[in-house]
Amino acid sequence: MTTSQITPLRRVPGFRNFWLSRTVSGLGSAITTVALPVLVFQESGSPLLVALVAASATLPYLAFGLIAGAVADRVDRRTLMVATDWLNALCLGSVPLAWALGGLTAGHVVVVAFLSATLALFFDAGVYGFVPDLVGKDGLARANSALYGAETVVRIAGNALAGGLIVLVRPAGTLALDALTFAVSALLLRAVTGVPPRPAPAAAERPGLKESVGQGLRFLAGHPTLRIMTVVGTLQSFSGGAIVGQLVVFADRVLGIHGSDGRIGLLYMAWSAGGIGGSLLLPRLRRRFDAFPLLLLVLPAGALLGLVVVLTTDWRVALVALTVWGTAYLVVLVNTMTYSQEVTPAELQGRVNTTRRMLSSGLGVPLGALVASTVTVNAGIRAGMATAVVAITLAAVLVWAVRLLGALGPAAPKE
Repeated sequence: MTTSQITPLRRVPGFRNFWLSRTVSGLGSAITTVALPVLVFQESGSPLLVALVAASATLPYLAFGLIAGAVADRVDRRTLMVATDWLNALCLGSVPLAWALGGLTAGHVVVVAFLSATLALFFDAGVYGFVPDLVGKDGLARANSALYGAETVVRIAGNALAGGLIVLVRPAGTLALDALTFAVSALLLRAVTGVPPRPAPAAAERPGLKESVGQGLRFLAGHPTLRIMTVVGTLQSFSGGAIVGQLVVFADRVLGIHGSDGRIGLLYMAWSAGGIGGSLLLPRLRRRFDAFPLLLLVLPAGALLGLVVVLTTDWRVALVALTVWGTAYLVVLVNTMTYSQEVTPAELQGRVNTTRRMLSSGLGVPLGALVASTVTVNAGIRAGMATAVVAITLAAVLVWAVRLLGALGPAAPKE
């Protein structure tokens, strides 16, 4: 057992500051997630522009995912993260400044939404390699669980606070708060200790950008277990997009929760609260199971829980099932991320993991929302929600087929 396994994360040099940076910035971003659509609709009255703001959260992964990973693997990751935090502070801060000067436009808000999400993508590309350097590969399950758990808590809190802040300081004013949280995050990252700067490779040893991207793609495609888990992660994200996209309609047409009924908030909170449970559960599960065998258990459980949600007409049953389903969802998400970081060489972390994220967040989530909405329109809401169950079931069948056919070799050792 290594030192990182037995040392509490709070005693790992630098992790507390890193965790605080992610928590503070995550709170501001959760508030902005609510404020930006409100602001652009206030400025334009256009549903199309509101949709563009919503799409800006995933479009950068499709547009720049491969490039961001290559950049993160070519530079010092902490420097990249600090720089993107400061740039995001300036980007978001431009909105309340323009509003105060009377020059704010809807186009300005849409551009800021896209630029902010793009900067966040480059930040995340740096995180993928920074966390293993900070806690060691044996501490990844605990570290990722702590980070995702905190992210879920502050997302719930930030969404809840956003309504009051929008009334108190107007939508544009809330973005000033988010800009401040990015500045605080940058300062906390500067204070992280225990991770020495990464020396840049000599120009003669550094491949071109195209070759650099290709190296990451070849590693991902050539690693049997990671390749399968990437497909599973994309199917999982598809199901998440379907659930979140159709939950309001499902609540209205099946559960009898209409309009401004506060129980709709409980359903969304249940899904998020399940994620908190998953973050607490994963480290314990990873001490008993390796990453791939864990999927053999959790994915079928998720499919069964999804079926309960789709078939019930009792909102209380749906509430409980959504909570436990959210737990299973988060376990799969963080388990896949952790395994990828464990088996990927340090010099490829950014490229491999942004490619995975591009397929899940950039492709899986919006595709799930689109397919589920299309099925709902044509076949009804139960069929639309069932697309999420089908996706998880396909993932479960895939991992069991791979295991029964013995298609995977021995588990790759941790680097």
